[in-house]
Amino acid sequence: MKINVWIIGFLLFPLCVMAQKKDLTLQDLIPGGKNYAKFQPENKSVIWVGDDMYLEMEGKDAYTGAKPNHYPEIRVSRTTLNKKLQEMGLDTLSRLPKFTVPYKDKSVLAFSHKGRTLHYDLEEGRIVADYTMPKAGENYDFCPANHSFAFTEGQNLKVLLPDGTIKDVTNEDKPGIVCGTSVHQNEFGIRKGTFWSPNGSALAFYRMDESMVTDYPFVNIDKRVATAEPHKYPMAGMKSHHVTVGVYNLASGKTTWLKTGTPKEKYLTNIAWSPDEQTIYIAELNRGQDTMKLVAYSAITGEKKALLFTETDKHYVEPQHPALFVPGHPEQFIWQSERDGYNHLYLYNTKGELLKQLTKGEWVVLSVEGFDEKGENLFYTATKPHPLSSYSYGTPLCMTNWKLNLKKGESVCLNHEAIMVNGVHRAEVSPSGRYIVDSYSSWDIPRKIVITDTKRNKVVDTLLEAENPYAGYDMPEVERGQITAADGKTKLNYFLVKPLNMDSTKQYPAIVYVYGGPHAQLVTGSWMGGVSGWDIYMARRGYAIFTVDSRGSVNRGHAFETVIHRNLGVNEMADQVKGVEFLKTKSFIDKDRIGVHGWSYGGFMTTNLMCSYPDIFKVGVAGGPVIDWSNYEIMYGERYMDHPKENPEGYKNANLKLKAKNLRGRLLLIHGDIDPVVVWQHSLGFLKACVDANTYPDYFVYPRHEHNVIGKDRPHLHELITRYFDDHL
Repeated sequence: MKINVWIIGFLLFPLCVMAQKKDLTLQDLIPGGKNYAKFQPENKSVIWVGDDMYLEMEGKDAYTGAKPNHYPEIRVSRTTLNKKLQEMGLDTLSRLPKFTVPYKDKSVLAFSHKGRTLHYDLEEGRIVADYTMPKAGENYDFCPANHSFAFTEGQNLKVLLPDGTIKDVTNEDKPGIVCGTSVHQNEFGIRKGTFWSPNGSALAFYRMDESMVTDYPFVNIDKRVATAEPHKYPMAGMKSHHVTVGVYNLASGKTTWLKTGTPKEKYLTNIAWSPDEQTIYIAELNRGQDTMKLVAYSAITGEKKALLFTETDKHYVEPQHPALFVPGHPEQFIWQSERDGYNHLYLYNTKGELLKQLTKGEWVVLSVEGFDEKGENLFYTATKPHPLSSYSYGTPLCMTNWKLNLKKGESVCLNHEAIMVNGVHRAEVSPSGRYIVDSYSSWDIPRKIVITDTKRNKVVDTLLEAENPYAGYDMPEVERGQITAADGKTKLNYFLVKPLNMDSTKQYPAIVYVYGGPHAQLVTGSWMGGVSGWDIYMARRGYAIFTVDSRGSVNRGHAFETVIHRNLGVNEMADQVKGVEFLKTKSFIDKDRIGVHGWSYGGFMTTNLMCSYPDIFKVGVAGGPVIDWSNYEIMYGERYMDHPKENPEGYKNANLKLKAKNLRGRLLLIHGDIDPVVVWQHSLGFLKACVDANTYPDYFVYPRHEHNVIGKDRPHLHELITRYFDDHL
């Protein structure tokens, strides 16, 4: 079958052309490898401190600092810090620590050292704060307004004051209740469980009651006799935890509970304070995840004040960002929504009235980076291409930085240099909004870091132009372009890594690396375009590696992603098969030696493809695979599949245990035995189904690893995967 192919940029793009031949090992190419850092593009640690002064790492032991367009000077070094530590009778540093900037308007750096958190004032050249952190403390959250830390200890929430005093916020002792941690399985943009008010007078926090949630039996094998370590894991269709929000007043020491009412099984997401500290805004989502209500509560009484607006969708609504108030305009906030089919910015007032839609088009706002001092301009990153870009609209291979004038509603791209209109940009906005640090890469530029004056829209400093880390090594050619999806109209982005020193008269085995699910994009416009170290390693061993972002993946709009709703695996697999059909048009591909590999959702896809298309795929390696969506957690599972009682046919069609009888090729499943995301039961259940069906997969377990095999064991993982393809493909 003939497939039209549109080429983005140029069809054949060598990662680099080299004359020398050197070896590259998994220790060089895989995260956790001994030499991995050597083969990454050079980077610079650049942070804004105070009003538009930036610090950049100079060697290993010093940071230089300057205003843009000014000559830099050393502002902090290991020598100076050690001198201050010695004066305090503290141990010295063997190397510079990681710094954070606790105050927007002060030239102060924070760092951790030997159980302490220290604040170092650059202008005064001295340590101005010294906090002794409780040994059992976790989830620290600093408030610059009152100089205090919220933290959790066990199942309770506490506050560490500047004088070292610790206040107990909660005193829970009932098993299954925890305060101050993230909730709802970290879905809906939730990453923490505490929220300081703007002026630091109060602390909002989550209280989660998991006592009704079934314990999942993890086992710790490191003990002399293995011990049970139960983990709360609410599976689709089962009881979910109950969440409430408390507001702790530092002066009175009392907590007010927001009256969020019933039903209790709903999601309280994206908490935001009003600038005057009187109101808390919560995006409340029903368990079915098709209706979101933005609700205002009194932070003083806990009473519901107003329902500002409601969003509904026949598939799902997925709030990811809290209300963001506009500086200088306490009655206005920015809201992000996919209501028109793409994630865009909307300006509301606190009455719930929509003032205007600020951005629009067939592209996605990825993040809001901040405002300028007066709140006149907002800075955001989006997949909207530069007007001079070679990318087309709707093709999310670029990430660009924009300045939006809130009054005019006009956006200006801040990435305007000729060589920087394509690719991926990430911005760090200075406190005043006058400058951004723009870190950029593209297919052929490993990394470039510049400072852009946002007022003049001009690059004023270049901090880094990284060299190609693979200089001196033969590298494979990479073909990039688009194919047509199984619906006959949607264009899908792909890359094809060709075998190194390929002989066009020979045929080579091919491996499809797949994810295919929500919140992931594999083909990008960044350095090497998403090609991984393992892709390079396998291409050097004589394999072709093919990846296509099928429908269901991220950054292409709501319709593109929700095509998988209630029928996980169906449309994604159809698109992957179209990719294989395209792959087979290449004369150098051996049509009888096609493999597939993926992790997590990609593990689900790998297993599904091996069992659904046994005539196409000869070998597969599935890591952390979802096998039965009724065994997956509620928040993610019910968003994409609905409740099992509402969609029994969808759950049945996606249950790979029922397809185990179709397995004919060689399939290796890999799992971590304490995986809290895709619990071990998934792959074990598939093994049992294969035994019952007289089919024969292979299996490998990584003891004491969670959902991903990370750290020093990761090269071992990729050696295992490589050996399996070498043996069977």
